[in-house]
Amino acid sequence: MDERNQSAGIPFVLSGFSEYPQLQVPLFLAFFTAYTISVVGNLGMVAIIRSNPKLHTPMYFFLSHLSFLDFCYSSITTPTLLEILVVDRRTISYVGCMMQFFFGCTLAITEMFMLAVMAYDQCVAVCNHLLCTAAMSPKLCSLLVAGTYTWGGSCSWTINCSLLEPSFCGSNGIHHFGCEYSAIVSASCSDSHFRQMTRFIISTLSEVCSLLIILASYIFIIVTIIKMPSAGGLRKAFSTCASHLTTITIFHGVILLLYCVPNSRSSWLFIKVATVLYTIVIPMLNPLIYSLRNNDVKETIRKLVKAKMFSHPM
Repeated sequence: MDERNQSAGIPFVLSGFSEYPQLQVPLFLAFFTAYTISVVGNLGMVAIIRSNPKLHTPMYFFLSHLSFLDFCYSSITTPTLLEILVVDRRTISYVGCMMQFFFGCTLAITEMFMLAVMAYDQCVAVCNHLLCTAAMSPKLCSLLVAGTYTWGGSCSWTINCSLLEPSFCGSNGIHHFGCEYSAIVSASCSDSHFRQMTRFIISTLSEVCSLLIILASYIFIIVTIIKMPSAGGLRKAFSTCASHLTTITIFHGVILLLYCVPNSRSSWLFIKVATVLYTIVIPMLNPLIYSLRNNDVKETIRKLVKAKMFSHPM
């Protein structure tokens, strides 16, 4: 028992993609490019929304928080991944690993419910357009956002507490590029049944509740769209929901994919690739999805570019 407890003071060794040494540089360049696009895109989206009073609506208020979550989430794991791809140092302290997992889990669950809140907002906007501003008051929007952060933090704290017992084996090797839950549990010597059950209950509850909110919202949206007499209103409703539906499909698709993968040696590479999609690719795609399909955002970008060009005399 003493040997196990002392092992918690030994830094975790992250394997990353060390089994593919010939791909270290190409992977670094690919991930660095994606991360740069993610940071610029998400921070740019927040700046665009704040700079244009026309975008100070509930939908863009939630979108700015989604962009903030994507920026934070990609910034928690990606720098560690980039570091272990180019330097020999592949370790992370026990405290650092637990903090990385806590904040990563908090942001993931928060984003899960932020998408559900955005679905509810879309439902109000389509089904009750004339009263949308009154129904989605600034106070209600702030409470909904605060609720998502609070729930995400509470769930993550509960899961994180189940991992705090310092009973890890040997060199504390983690077959991942970050402190992902299944990788941490795999390195543990103690019985993981309680931990697995805690994580399963919280994860399943969060996933099911968020999906039910999204499903109920879009059922109401579909019913309303079917009843619309004009083709113009139909196109506008679809245009309003298209970006959000695309984001939901990608986000929850990857989550459900990870749910279906068994935690075994044969699936370690698949879990790493899925985590890359989850932590780097999705945060990169979200601002592109919302900017390319949103006329208001594109118009704001054009105005900002023109203002920047004309502000410098020839």
